[in-house]
This record gives sequence, C-alpha cells and structure tokens, in this order.
Amino acid sequence: MRGDPENPLLSKDGDFILGGMFSFHSSWEDRMDNYTHKPMPLQCTSLNFRDFQFAQAMRFAIEEIDNSTDLLPGISLGYKIYDTCGSVARSVGVTLALANGNEIVSVPLKAPCTRPAHVQAIIGETSSSPTIAVATVIGPFVLPVISHFATCACLSDKTKYPSFLRTIPSDYYQSRALAHLVKYFGWTWVGAIRTNNDYGNNGMATFTETAQQLGICLEYSVSFFRTDPYVKIQKIIDIIKASTSKVIVAFLSHADLDVLLPEFSYHNLSGYQWVGTESWIFDSQTAKMDIHHILDGAIGLSIPKAHVTGLREFILDFWETLFSCKFKELKSSAEILRECTGHEEMTGVQNSYTDMSLMPIFNNVYKGVYAVAHALHNILSCNKTCNKNVQLDPFTVLQHIRKIHITTKEGDDVYFNENGDPAAKYEIINWQPRGNGIVEFVTVGLYDTSLTPEKQLNLQNESLIWARNTKQVPVSVCSEKCPPGTRKVLQKGRPVCCYDCIRCAEGQISNVTDSVTCVKCLPEFWSNERRDACVKKEAVFLSYEEIMGALLTAASLFGACMTIGVILIFFKYRKTPIVRANNSELSFLLLVSLILCFLCSLTFIGQPSDWSCMLRHVAFGITFVLCISCLLGKTIVVLMAFRATRPGTNVQKWFGQTQQRLCVTGFTLIQIIICIIWLTTSPPFPSKNLIEFKDKIILECALGSAVGFWAVLGYIGLLAILCFIFAFLARKLPDNFNEAKFITFSMLIFCAVWITFIPAYISSPGKFSVAVEIFAILASSFGLLICIFIPKCYIILLKPEKNTKRNMMGKKAPNSL
Repeated sequence: MRGDPENPLLSKDGDFILGGMFSFHSSWEDRMDNYTHKPMPLQCTSLNFRDFQFAQAMRFAIEEIDNSTDLLPGISLGYKIYDTCGSVARSVGVTLALANGNEIVSVPLKAPCTRPAHVQAIIGETSSSPTIAVATVIGPFVLPVISHFATCACLSDKTKYPSFLRTIPSDYYQSRALAHLVKYFGWTWVGAIRTNNDYGNNGMATFTETAQQLGICLEYSVSFFRTDPYVKIQKIIDIIKASTSKVIVAFLSHADLDVLLPEFSYHNLSGYQWVGTESWIFDSQTAKMDIHHILDGAIGLSIPKAHVTGLREFILDFWETLFSCKFKELKSSAEILRECTGHEEMTGVQNSYTDMSLMPIFNNVYKGVYAVAHALHNILSCNKTCNKNVQLDPFTVLQHIRKIHITTKEGDDVYFNENGDPAAKYEIINWQPRGNGIVEFVTVGLYDTSLTPEKQLNLQNESLIWARNTKQVPVSVCSEKCPPGTRKVLQKGRPVCCYDCIRCAEGQISNVTDSVTCVKCLPEFWSNERRDACVKKEAVFLSYEEIMGALLTAASLFGACMTIGVILIFFKYRKTPIVRANNSELSFLLLVSLILCFLCSLTFIGQPSDWSCMLRHVAFGITFVLCISCLLGKTIVVLMAFRATRPGTNVQKWFGQTQQRLCVTGFTLIQIIICIIWLTTSPPFPSKNLIEFKDKIILECALGSAVGFWAVLGYIGLLAILCFIFAFLARKLPDNFNEAKFITFSMLIFCAVWITFIPAYISSPGKFSVAVEIFAILASSFGLLICIFIPKCYIILLKPEKNTKRNMMGKKAPNSL
C-alpha cells in the first residue's frame, strides 16, 4: 500500500479483528488533478445515515458475540470500520489497509513475504461497483468479503471473485423476478432507467434478457449516475415525456433516485407506474422526498421483513450518546457531522437516523458477522474455551464460512450456496399513500425461487393500489392484443411488441389471443366468419328437397308417365295398322327402354353412395344402348322392307323378327360386357370434391376408371351415329311408309344434346354437372319419345281415318304420316 494511511472511523481492539467498509458519505467533491503535486485526500460530502446504521448493526453483532458465553467463549472480536464515500478508488485503498495494516515503511528484506491478514474478514461494501473492486483486489489473497447489499449477479462468478460471499440474494434472481412481475400484469411495453454502474447495468441486462424471453419490449433504456451533469437528467425527462409506455422499471440505487426525484417532480412526471428494486422500494427517505407523489402506487421487490432483538435500542442509544458527546470510543465524530452546524437541523437528521425501515439490511449485516464468528468458533475448536494457539489463515476462514449452516436467534437460516449466495426470496412491496402524505409499504405478495416455477410468484391483487391512487391495473402495451381470428404482423423497424392485427385468410383460423400465425383448417373444414373456429364444410349434392332436384325429378316422372301413356295407347290399338307396322314388338321394347331412361335419371339425384354411383352410370349406359338398338333395328327394318318390295330380292328372310331380336340383344350385350369390365376393374365410387369450392364439399361419384366411362359413352355414340346414317339413307322412301325421317330427326336431337353435354358437363361445377347430365338424359329421352311416337299417337287418337292399311300402303295421296 502506498500513499497516505487510511484510518478507521470506528474501531475496537480484540483477539480477532473484523473489517468494515461503509459509505458514511454518498458523494465527494470533484477535483482536477494535474499531477504536478501530490493529490489531496478525497473530500467526502452528503452524509449517508443509512450506511451509518449498517455500521451500527455490525458493532451490535460484535458486541453481542463478545457478551455471549456460547459463541467464541473467552475470545473478543474487534473491528475496524472505514468510510469509503462510495468511491471505488477509496474502497481499494481501504481494502489494502484492512489486509496489510497502515504501515507505509519499507519491510526489512529478511522479513517473511507472507504473514497473517490484518483482519479475518471484511464486512461490506454496500454498493456493487466498489464491492467488485474490493473482491477483485482481495480475491488472490482469499480474504473473505461478505457484503450485505451488493447484489450484482456478476459477483457470483467464483473464478473472478473466489473469496466473495453475501447475505443478500443475487440480482440474477431479482432481475428475473421483476420481469415475471411485469409480465404478470400484462405490461409488454415498458421503459427502463438504471444506475450507470455494475449494479444497474448488470441487473438491467439480466432483466432485458428475461423480458425478451417473456415477450416484453423496452421502449427505452437509459442510464444515470448521481454525478452526471444536469443535461443528462433533462435528456431522461424528455425521453420519458416522448414515450408511449406507462410503466417504468427503475433499476436505480436510492442515491441516484434521490437525485432524479426532485427533477421528476418539477416536470410533473406523474401518472407513470414505477417498478422498483430492493435498493429503493422500501426506503422511507426516498418516500419522504416524494412530496409530489410521483412514485405513488410503485411496486417492486424487497428483502423480506426481519427483526433483530435489541438492535433498534442499540442504534438509538448510540445516537443519543453521540450527540451528547459522551461516546468517547467514537473517533473524529465531529468530522462525521461537520455538515450539522446547528441544532436547527438535528430533528431532520435524527428522523433519518432513527428510521428502522431498513431492518432487513441491518439483519444482513448481522448475519454476515455471525457467519464469520461461527467459522472462527469451528476453527478454534471452541467448546467451553477456545484454542487461541491456532494459526489462522484467510483460506481456512473462507472454507469454514462457506460450509456454515446456522440459525440466528430470530430463526433465520444462514448459509451460502456454491456461488456464495443465499437463497433468493423477496417480498413484493406496494407504495400505498395514506393521510398526511405518508406512504405505507404494504406487502402484497411473495417471490420465492425455492418453489416450482409456476408457484414462485404469489400476489394478492385485491389489495394493490396503482399510479394516481387507482385500483385499476395500468395498461402499457405498444399494440393492443390481437383478438382470435387475427394474427400479429410486426411493424417494420419496431420492436416485436409493436405489430398490426391482420385478419386470417379464408380457410385459416386463430383461436387464441395474440396468435403469430393462422392455422389452416383440415380439408373437410372451413373457417367461420370470425375466423376463430373451423366449422365442417357444407356437403353439397343434388337432392330431392331443393328446387332444381325437385324439377328434374318431376320431369323424369312426367316423362316416364308419358311413356307409359303411349304404351297404353299402343296396347289398346295394338291391332291397328300404324301400331303393327314396322315391328310393333320393337316399338314396345323401345317404349320400355324409354321408361328406363327416364327413371335412370333418378339415380343421379340424392347423396351418392356405393350402389347409386355404380347403378347410375350402368343403368344409363345399358338403357340408352337398348333404346338406340331398338331404333337401329327399326331403321334397318325400314330399309329392308323397302328393298324387299323390289323384284328378285330376298333380304327380308335375312332380317326378320328373330334377327331383329338378336340384333338388339347383341348390341345391348356388348354394352353389358363393357359395364361388367368397368365395375370389376375400377368401379365408380362416392368421393368428396374439396377443390371445386373452398367452403363446400361436393359429394359426387368419381368415375373410377375414366376409360370405362368414356367407353360406355363412346359405344352409345357409335350406335347413335349408325342409327343416324341408316335413317338418313332411308329418308327418301315413300312418306306413308317411312318412319325413318322421324328417327333421323330424333337422332339429330340426340346427337346435338350429347355433343353439347360434353363441354357443359366439364365446365359445370359441383351438383350442376350432375344436373347437366340429368338434363341431357331427359332431353334426349323426350326427343326420342316425341319425335317417334307422338305423331303416331296423333293419328291414332285424332286422325283415326288415316290409321288404315290402305293409307299405310300409300294408296292415297302420298302425304307423310
């Protein structure tokens, strides 16, 4: 150690000495060193009674141990307590003074290089930054340093700070707890102010990391130290005023907040919800400074309430003795109180000093002293007496302190984990204003890291009071929650908490709030109007209940009834020439096939099933082939009959009724074989068309084998073309005997209908394609019925005089039928 010797402010001799480092002053006078002469000692300012109370807690614990017959019997503990003024440089100097003593003379060359430390352990520092410096300097010498209020998570790193321990939880837990607290109330858009030192920067870094994991965004994060110029304060105020967040997380030491608070009051920064750390959230002096109620409703974490029996009386007795000038042990007490120049200020000072709201921190100091005492007790093998001949070294003391697990007289457990930290447990404090401007620190919950994650945070919401003295939880979000049916789309260039709510596309849903994606519905489902649920798609098919299905059913039944009526007429007049002409047997078979053609259209109506899908196409194919086969037979009969009237011809024997029956049977049998092959290889089956309509399911019959379907249609078309050709060839036969022109006309209608059917069927969606097919069946069936049989019914019923054999043989005028 070089330079001026550091002298303790408070000291007491003993068999073993404990060092103490506290900031009896919170600041110092700036000076400009030009290094042309030796720098003057640091001039401390701003008396800090908080740390003065911490020092008294240390003295109280040592006095209590010295008066105990159970702990360190026959051993007296002394102390050397220094004022560091919160300065890192001064803290390092005090550390060296405690480790080596105040000797500044050169050590003789023959003196041993190593010797016992001047103190057995150091209690302090209060703030993180000086503590880091102290732990760094003293770490290589493994001299135990036990802090009561240095919470920086970085101090848990035993590779850097091997001899550091503390009786206050690490900020790693506090920062995470603050983030979970903010998340609990739904605040996703917050501002942050931190002390610009290791305490604030490291604590805020952990908070920011945890907040991002929980979906919380920081609109701004500014740093401040109490020695910063006023322009920095003004910049912070401008940032807060320009922000949209209504929650401010203040990772500040009480000294820095005490500097900012008057300026916040001057600029009326009220209405913000403050979230605080243990450094200021239960500090009564900070509450007294808040005369404009800027911090009303603040919520934060504090060390659990504690009580040390006799400590309050000890501090008050010391205070009374000090200011009555009767306490002779205190050295340079006038220097401590040089700022108190008159009795007019004593009341305010006394109120600050006698305030016991920081009893949990006093208890931390108390536990730190007892941890060292128990370690010494174990090293010295104390029972009724202690072995004073044991040579102590810092490493042995450190190892024993790490292993202790004791319970204080108040029931508090004292132990350290592998990082030198105690168990983390916090009370959640709410600032609740009372009458006469008094603020009460109300415990509204607990955060205990020893519990499972879902049980760590426990809050009593009904007792909370918020900013502006309201019971309503403040809202602080960048964007309102996206309701179900929408998804979040980030705003370009802004944090993830700032987004727009975009409605889910059709067929997609989101059924939770703040969904980042929309989920596509299953193929058989579709999104509802609100896009928050998938509903089963409407099954669409041509049913009997709807108008179109009912009309087609009526047309089909009407055609069948009409055909039955023709059959009855033909049966009644079966012996008349017009019925008997051109093979009446084929005429009746043709009428029966037409009935089947009309009725087969009914199989296309209704919900498709396995049997209906197979029946509809097979019935359609066979009945139409039967029908056209009959027409083909009748056309051939006309041609053969005409050729049979020519001399020398003998064709009628080659195409009599037997041959006609075989012709019809053969043509129909071919179609039946085609259908059987189709049904056995790849038959039609009911299917769900999910592509045609996005919000509907079309129930239809899949063809199975397209080759089979088009083979059936192609065969019908081939017979229709043959029938048309034969009828066309017979068009110039005598009119009275000629049925071919009616067949020709009916075939023209038939072919026109089915040629038109192909593009209409392909382009019609869903059930309309089925309706087109039914319409084609009915249209072609009505065409055949009307063109071939209605003229004959007309003659039978209305022109019976023409229904004679003479007329049929053409003996009269050659008028057509």
